[in-house]
This record gives sequence, C-alpha cells and structure tokens, in this order.
Amino acid sequence: MGMVSLAAVAFRVQAEWEYLDNGVVRIGVDRSRGACVGYFAESTTRRNLLNHFDTGRFIQQSYYGDPDGSDWDGKPWRYNPVQGGSWKNKPSKLLEFKNDPKAGIITAKIMPRSWSGGALCPEAIMEETIRLDGAVAHIHFKLTYTGEDQTDARHQEMPAVFVDYALSNLVFMEEGAVVRRVPGWPNEYGKASEQWTAYLDANDWGIGILTPGTPEFTSYRYKGSGEAGPEGVACSYVAPVRTLKLTQGLVLEHDVYLTIGTLEEIRERFSKLRKKETKAQTLKP
Repeated sequence: MGMVSLAAVAFRVQAEWEYLDNGVVRIGVDRSRGACVGYFAESTTRRNLLNHFDTGRFIQQSYYGDPDGSDWDGKPWRYNPVQGGSWKNKPSKLLEFKNDPKAGIITAKIMPRSWSGGALCPEAIMEETIRLDGAVAHIHFKLTYTGEDQTDARHQEMPAVFVDYALSNLVFMEEGAVVRRVPGWPNEYGKASEQWTAYLDANDWGIGILTPGTPEFTSYRYKGSGEAGPEGVACSYVAPVRTLKLTQGLVLEHDVYLTIGTLEEIRERFSKLRKKETKAQTLKP
C-alpha cells in the first residue's frame, strides 16, 4: 500500500502550484496533478516537509478495489483510482478549481485516473477543500462513487501521506505511552490510540497527521538511491487506514489535519481538535 513508482515514465507535466499562507503555515497543491497536496511548510522557513517525487507521492485520495487485469510495471494490479494520475505520470482531469486567498480556502473537483491502467475514472469523482487555522491545515476529502460494486472490503488510505525522508522517526501514542519507531520496507502496521502520527527528526520536530476516527495506520520508509527532500526518490510514508468496500452510490467523506512543530506542540494541537470533534458529534441531533 502506498505508491512507489520508479520505472521510466511516459509523461512529464509542468507543475502548477497554488498556495494558501496565513503567516504561520503554507500549504500548496499542484493543479497539474489533481490539485494534490505536495507542499507543507512553516511560513517563515518555507522548508517543504512533504515528498512529491512522482504522481503517486502526494497527500491525496487513492482507493482500492478488486483485481481488474491491469498491470503496474509488470505487476498485476487492481481497480485503483488515484487523484493525481497514473503510475506513468499521466495526470488526472481537474474538473473545478478555486483558490480564494481572502477567504483562505482552496476547493477542487477531480476525475482521477486508474493508477495501473491509466484510464480516466468518471465513476469515482473526488473533491477536496483546504483551509488554514493557525498552525493547522484542515483538508476535507470527498469521494462520490457510482461504479460497479467491488467484491471485497480492503484497507483504504485516509489519506496517503509522503514525507521528506530526512524525517525518519515515526511517533504516535499507544494507550498513553509515546511509541517511536523507524519504519522499514515494506509496510508495517500499527494503531495510534490518539488517532495521529508524526514523522519527526532527532530533535522531536516535524510534521503531524490526524485523521479523526482512524487509529489504524500503515507505514514504511523507502530509501532507493537515498536522495531526500521534496523531489527525492527516498520517502517516509504513513497512511491512516479504514477497511471498507467500494459500492455503487457510496459517498465517502473524511477530514485530515496537518501541523508542524515539536512533539509536544503536535500532541497539544491535535488533542484540542479531537475534543472539538467529539463535542461536535455529541451536539448532533
């Protein structure tokens, strides 16, 4: 799970970055690749903590269905609409896009492509809304699926997150205790009792990811030739996961929060957000 595509690609696209910046954090999406999130930094340093080596390496929607006879670089694959595009870097189709800096909001609607086959997937329309609130970025994802029922429930990334390989320490909470690990290759699974994970450096500073209601996650670190940075082949990956089946008429929505800071700052901000989410759920009729 998670996209690592290193074969020669058939398509190259010119990046078209759009940003929101509130003076604390700065987030960027690439319009040329499904308005996927590939940039997240502190406003002052502008050091991008994300990796966007190829079309699969973004914070984006990507869903999994049944084997469909398609081929990913010689490997049999499955139904897999991806917001950014195919493994050959053929981009998805951006149906709608708006960046309103005054309102502090980016919205987009996307027709994804099959990761392996490369065809557009009009039956799996994806939407995203991005806002900034202090040191936190809030991304709301939505999938409207009108295709055929898929047979089996599968782990779904909520969402896939690719981070600079220089941030090596995966940190999360497990029943009140801080857990630290350096993931290997391939996927390793875990459960974060506070529903967030973070990739941090040796000084306990880095990026945190929260998907409320989603404690389970999968992770790995891919080294390749070892080049780190936003466009490096190496990456640190994590994805909160839920197990579900794509069925005709499914409308799937979820929220993701990102922040940058120390472990203490990340945990404090996410604790406040989780309490707010819990209160909102309690007040619903």
